[in-house]
Amino acid sequence: MSERPEDLVPDVGESLRAGKGATKDSGGLWDTSKTVIYAVLIAMFVRTFAYEPFSIPSGSMIPTLLVGDYLFVSKFSYGYSKHSFPFSLPLVPGPGRVMFDEPKRGDVAVFKLPSDGKTDYIKRLIGLPGDKIQVKGGLLHINGEPVWREPAGIYTYRDTYGRTHNAKLYTEILPGGRRHSILEESDTDISDNTMEYTVPPGHYFAMGDNRDNSKDSRYLDDVGFIPVENLVGRAEVLVFSYSGSLWKFWQWGETLRSERFFKGLN
Repeated sequence: MSERPEDLVPDVGESLRAGKGATKDSGGLWDTSKTVIYAVLIAMFVRTFAYEPFSIPSGSMIPTLLVGDYLFVSKFSYGYSKHSFPFSLPLVPGPGRVMFDEPKRGDVAVFKLPSDGKTDYIKRLIGLPGDKIQVKGGLLHINGEPVWREPAGIYTYRDTYGRTHNAKLYTEILPGGRRHSILEESDTDISDNTMEYTVPPGHYFAMGDNRDNSKDSRYLDDVGFIPVENLVGRAEVLVFSYSGSLWKFWQWGETLRSERFFKGLN
């Protein structure tokens, strides 16, 4: 039996439907890709020009910052330098900054370690350009004047090695009236009696709030003075905090420090 002519005609409707479906699938993939690209670009823009998240790995800023704290750092607070960009891309001619706004004494700031220009450090800016800084008997002196500190009890904490520390808690009052908490385990440690430092122009002097357990500007060979272009931003707000392991979700009731969520920094 011969085939009828209509049997030889392809199902044009099916072909068109297949073609239409393929076009739709291709378009859907491209739309998804564009969405992902836009999301990444927006995230990079926010991270570069507005806020960047950081986590705290050490106890040098206890009691202000605890190991396991997550915070947002405002990138626009001090203007922008090459260190404002991912991988410190030299998109801003240096040294120096654009749209510069002078840091204030007492700011908690993130900066790139001067010795390598890569490692992120977070400390409190104690000394401004031209200041004379010295620690004598554990007491901070700025421009020859002792900085008042008020006793506030005993603070107990565990370090990253599980060791227990009992330190004296003080409220330190900087020139201008800014107040913050510090810890002192001793007033006779090597870092409690220092030379007098003169902060060079365009630089800052940073110290940790955990005064006897902080490698900071007092150690000139390790940290030293902070060049203005090394500033990354000012720490603004804690957004999340935990102790222990995040993977052990069954312990969240004990390890999440919810009282620190969305807490502003002083």
